[in-house]
Amino acid sequence: MEVIHKIGRRKTAVARVYVAPGKGNITINKKDMTSYFTTATLQYKVKQPLVMTNNDSNFDITVNVFGGGITGQAEAVRLAISRAMCELDAENRLILKPEGLLTRDPRMVERKKFGQKKARKKFQFSKR
Repeated sequence: MEVIHKIGRRKTAVARVYVAPGKGNITINKKDMTSYFTTATLQYKVKQPLVMTNNDSNFDITVNVFGGGITGQAEAVRLAISRAMCELDAENRLILKPEGLLTRDPRMVERKKFGQKKARKKFQFSKR
């Protein structure tokens, strides 16, 4: 099997994932996953597609991720890994699709409008 390359996005984060056969090591931006994503919740999000498809110790995964915050980055990595698992075996799609792991979350931050304080908040009107 050759290396599988997939891309995942969330908000402004973009993750490029390279999946190769190995022992289950996950490297993110040349760091170990536990040192890059320090909280257990983010580590769970990254490993979720691997655990659901019983591939958590079969592949070495290298990730390049940039943009956004750490939560958006973790969810971008999760989407890319999910896409790679589907390319490995079509059966994995039936497992990951009902959990929503193959859906690109389209929600983005709304831009600030001219003449307003924020995207929707207006300046206070005063009658003086």
